[in-house]
Amino acid sequence: MTVDELKTVSVAKSVDARGTACPGPLLEAKKAIGAIKGGDVMEVLSSDEGTKQDIPKWCSKQGHEYLGFVEENGYFKVYMKKK
Repeated sequence: MTVDELKTVSVAKSVDARGTACPGPLLEAKKAIGAIKGGDVMEVLSSDEGTKQDIPKWCSKQGHEYLGFVEENGYFKVYMKKK
């Protein structure tokens, strides 16, 4: 998805993991994924640079769809769709 598309996507769950270091944001995402239904979109807010690589790898292993990320002022919003 493009950045503009990501900015308007409907999010079922938002996980604020800003201020936590690797693997904190990924662990928060793993905990939160159970709270949404298949096909729903989850965003992970993270200030850790590694999250941009960790979430796509995890999505690939679990069968979820990695949608992309948006860079904000000092953090990232990483988007994924649950399988």
